[in-house]
Amino acid sequence: MSDFYFQDQDMNQTATAVMVRPKKSQKNKQKNKPKREPKYHVILWNDEVHTFEYVVRMLQVLFGYPPERGWQLAREVDSRGKAIVFTSSLDRAEVKRDQILAFGPDPLMLESTGPLIATLEKDPEN
Repeated sequence: MSDFYFQDQDMNQTATAVMVRPKKSQKNKQKNKPKREPKYHVILWNDEVHTFEYVVRMLQVLFGYPPERGWQLAREVDSRGKAIVFTSSLDRAEVKRDQILAFGPDPLMLESTGPLIATLEKDPEN
Protein backbone atom coordinates (compact mmCIF):
# COMPACT_ATOMS: atom_id res chain seq x y z
CA MET A 1 0.00 0.00 0.00
CA SER A 2 1.27 3.47 -0.77
CA ASP A 3 1.28 6.43 1.55
CA PHE A 4 0.99 9.95 0.19
CA TYR A 5 2.10 12.93 2.22
CA PHE A 6 1.03 16.45 1.56
CA GLN A 7 1.29 19.70 3.42
CA ASP A 8 -1.76 21.84 4.05
CA GLN A 9 -0.78 25.46 3.39
CA ASP A 10 -3.13 26.95 5.99
CA MET A 11 -2.66 24.54 8.89
CA ASN A 12 0.94 23.51 8.24
CA GLN A 13 0.08 19.92 9.29
CA THR A 14 1.07 16.64 7.70
CA ALA A 15 -1.66 14.19 6.71
CA THR A 16 -1.50 10.63 5.37
CA ALA A 17 -3.63 9.45 2.48
CA VAL A 18 -4.37 5.73 2.32
CA MET A 19 -5.43 3.99 -0.87
CA VAL A 20 -7.90 1.12 -0.41
CA ARG A 21 -8.27 -1.57 -3.04
CA PRO A 22 -11.94 -2.09 -3.95
CA LYS A 23 -13.38 -5.53 -3.20
CA LYS A 24 -14.03 -7.81 -6.12
CA SER A 25 -17.72 -8.45 -6.55
CA GLN A 26 -19.17 -11.95 -6.69
CA LYS A 27 -20.33 -11.16 -10.21
CA ASN A 28 -16.74 -10.75 -11.42
CA LYS A 29 -15.66 -13.98 -9.73
CA GLN A 30 -18.42 -15.93 -11.49
CA LYS A 31 -17.68 -14.25 -14.82
CA ASN A 32 -14.01 -15.31 -14.74
CA LYS A 33 -14.77 -18.88 -13.62
CA PRO A 34 -14.37 -21.37 -16.48
CA LYS A 35 -17.57 -23.10 -17.55
CA ARG A 36 -17.75 -26.86 -17.19
CA GLU A 37 -18.48 -28.89 -20.28
CA PRO A 38 -22.05 -30.25 -20.13
CA LYS A 39 -22.50 -33.97 -19.54
CA TYR A 40 -24.70 -36.31 -21.56
CA HIS A 41 -26.37 -39.58 -20.62
CA VAL A 42 -26.34 -42.59 -22.90
CA ILE A 43 -29.82 -44.09 -22.55
CA LEU A 44 -30.47 -47.74 -23.36
CA TRP A 45 -34.11 -48.49 -24.32
CA ASN A 46 -36.12 -51.66 -23.78
CA ASP A 47 -37.32 -53.90 -26.58
CA GLU A 48 -38.55 -57.46 -26.85
CA VAL A 49 -35.94 -58.77 -29.30
CA HIS A 50 -32.79 -58.80 -27.16
CA THR A 51 -32.05 -61.15 -24.26
CA PHE A 52 -30.69 -60.19 -20.86
CA GLU A 53 -27.56 -62.17 -21.76
CA TYR A 54 -27.02 -60.01 -24.84
CA VAL A 55 -27.38 -56.79 -22.82
CA VAL A 56 -25.02 -58.00 -20.10
CA ARG A 57 -22.42 -59.10 -22.66
CA MET A 58 -22.68 -55.82 -24.60
CA LEU A 59 -22.22 -53.78 -21.40
CA GLN A 60 -19.16 -55.89 -20.50
CA VAL A 61 -17.55 -55.50 -23.91
CA LEU A 62 -18.30 -51.80 -24.49
CA PHE A 63 -18.14 -50.37 -20.96
CA GLY A 64 -16.12 -52.91 -18.99
CA TYR A 65 -18.97 -53.42 -16.52
CA PRO A 66 -18.81 -56.56 -14.40
CA PRO A 67 -21.66 -59.05 -14.92
CA GLU A 68 -23.42 -57.95 -11.73
CA ARG A 69 -23.66 -54.35 -12.98
CA GLY A 70 -24.77 -55.56 -16.40
CA TRP A 71 -27.61 -57.61 -14.90
CA GLN A 72 -28.64 -54.68 -12.71
CA LEU A 73 -28.86 -52.38 -15.74
CA ALA A 74 -30.61 -55.03 -17.86
CA ARG A 75 -33.28 -55.44 -15.16
CA GLU A 76 -33.69 -51.64 -14.97
CA VAL A 77 -34.15 -51.40 -18.75
CA ASP A 78 -36.71 -54.21 -18.61
CA SER A 79 -38.69 -52.82 -15.67
CA ARG A 80 -38.50 -49.06 -16.32
CA GLY A 81 -38.26 -49.10 -20.10
CA LYS A 82 -34.86 -47.43 -20.16
CA ALA A 83 -31.67 -46.94 -18.15
CA ILE A 84 -28.71 -44.59 -18.10
CA VAL A 85 -25.71 -46.75 -18.93
CA PHE A 86 -23.02 -44.06 -19.28
CA THR A 87 -22.53 -40.33 -18.61
CA SER A 88 -19.75 -38.23 -20.08
CA SER A 89 -18.89 -35.35 -22.38
CA LEU A 90 -20.86 -35.13 -25.62
CA ASP A 91 -18.01 -36.54 -27.72
CA ARG A 92 -17.47 -39.61 -25.54
CA ALA A 93 -21.22 -40.17 -25.10
CA GLU A 94 -21.70 -40.11 -28.89
CA VAL A 95 -18.96 -42.69 -29.34
CA LYS A 96 -20.53 -45.01 -26.75
CA ARG A 97 -24.01 -44.61 -28.26
CA ASP A 98 -22.60 -45.42 -31.70
CA GLN A 99 -20.83 -48.50 -30.31
CA ILE A 100 -24.13 -49.76 -28.92
CA LEU A 101 -25.82 -49.17 -32.28
CA ALA A 102 -23.01 -51.05 -34.04
CA PHE A 103 -23.10 -54.04 -31.67
CA GLY A 104 -25.57 -55.79 -33.96
CA PRO A 105 -28.47 -58.16 -33.44
CA ASP A 106 -28.84 -60.67 -30.62
CA PRO A 107 -27.69 -64.09 -31.97
CA LEU A 108 -29.84 -65.84 -29.33
CA MET A 109 -33.11 -64.49 -30.78
CA LEU A 110 -34.27 -65.11 -34.33
CA GLU A 111 -36.52 -62.03 -34.16
CA SER A 112 -33.54 -59.79 -33.45
CA THR A 113 -32.52 -58.07 -36.67
CA GLY A 114 -30.64 -55.09 -35.30
CA PRO A 115 -29.03 -53.49 -32.27
CA LEU A 116 -30.60 -52.15 -29.14
CA ILE A 117 -31.85 -48.59 -29.29
CA ALA A 118 -29.60 -46.04 -27.58
CA THR A 119 -30.05 -42.28 -27.42
CA LEU A 120 -28.41 -39.28 -25.76
CA GLU A 121 -29.93 -36.91 -23.23
CA LYS A 122 -28.29 -33.84 -21.74
CA ASP A 123 -27.74 -34.22 -18.01
CA PRO A 124 -30.13 -31.67 -16.45
CA GLU A 125 -27.84 -31.27 -13.41
CA ASN A 126 -25.02 -29.80 -15.53
